Amino acid sequence: MLEPGQVLDNRYRLQKKIGQNSSRQTWLAISLMSQQQVVLKLLTLNPQIQWEEHKLFEREGQVLKNLNHPRIPKYQDYFIIDNLPGSRFPWFILVQSYIDGVSLQELLNQGQRFSESQVEKIAVEILNILVYLHSLEPPVLHRDIKPSNLILGKDEQVYLVDFGAVQDKAVAEGATFTVAGTYGYVPMEQFAGRTEKASDLYALGATLIHLITGTHPADLPHQNSRIEFANLVSIDVGLVNWISKLTEPNINDRISSANDAITALENKYTLSSAITNHKPKGSKIQLQKTANHLEIKIPRRGGKSLRFLYLMGFVVALLPQITNIIINTSRFWSYPNVIYASLFFGISVVFLLFFGHTDLYFDHDNFEVKWKLFGFCFWRKTGKNKNIREIYQENKKVASAPMGVTIELINNKKITTTPLSTIERYWLINEIADWLKF
Repeated sequence: MLEPGQVLDNRYRLQKKIGQNSSRQTWLAISLMSQQQVVLKLLTLNPQIQWEEHKLFEREGQVLKNLNHPRIPKYQDYFIIDNLPGSRFPWFILVQSYIDGVSLQELLNQGQRFSESQVEKIAVEILNILVYLHSLEPPVLHRDIKPSNLILGKDEQVYLVDFGAVQDKAVAEGATFTVAGTYGYVPMEQFAGRTEKASDLYALGATLIHLITGTHPADLPHQNSRIEFANLVSIDVGLVNWISKLTEPNINDRISSANDAITALENKYTLSSAITNHKPKGSKIQLQKTANHLEIKIPRRGGKSLRFLYLMGFVVALLPQITNIIINTSRFWSYPNVIYASLFFGISVVFLLFFGHTDLYFDHDNFEVKWKLFGFCFWRKTGKNKNIREIYQENKKVASAPMGVTIELINNKKITTTPLSTIERYWLINEIADWLKF
């Protein structure tokens, strides 16, 4: 069969096999004419392959031949070999330019996790490619966007490859169809043979979820056919809602075009989503609201704070040694009470942050916030609703730090709850702002 070093059609020397299934092979090769690396995609025409598979292969070549975009591989050649050694069947061969880089799937397999800024950059680059593809006449739909089909080039740009599932003509009503795409990234309408521009946007959204969480979207929990990912990440609510709009299961609720998706990303803070309009799954926050009042009880962080118990045990065990060292220095020997007070204060802050809980109460005119520790109220603040300037999360850029919901008053004073998960923070911000009619 095919071997490295073998020359096909007197023009292409095979270097390395980079993909294979029962009827297809993909090889990295050298063009003997240009001395440039190219990719050869081969399909055997044997009785076992489905005719639809041959049609998709032929369509890929025809579509690539008419595309001209710097982030898409360029069509170079298409030919047939009837007498390939070791094969009784002819082979169709598609030649396209080689993108020097690594796929996002390979990076995921290596354990890389993508930051919020990286995900936004990737999203914008792919959307710009989709703007081009979807604006063609007829529109070209990729139908198989996923991490393995996105190449991060040596130039740090993202390329969209593998147009083997491409569609460039609408499927006639009642016609037979082939389900293209990869499970986990394919929207429901694509399984029914209906593929729209928004179908590519769904696949992009599912891909971004994979990059952020490190988990294949098919392996994430689903609720009402929506991918549940928000409670697994610490990213900005605007980006959470934007990705959620890309992956709405109902195509009519989804962002409909790549141009609209870019505009929505630029204005992501104006988006609302079912994800942050409902109580997060697994949250222990108690919320009761009527027309006359809103009451919220935020429990302590619980099991997530065990590491702080270990830390506190370690600190307490070292207290005698630390104190002995400090009070025996010439500078601090006369201040043991100050030292003990400082240590006590630091320990108290840790306990309050991770073992305290917060109660919030609002009626039409007033609000009340209580901090409690082990059931005892140790801090209470009341005020007028009209004096609330804003409700938000503090230190928005510190994504990894535990944060609470902050109520800022017109006198610049701030009241912050005990720490919450990202999705809980945004859910409560939405609930409070909605009840107060902010």
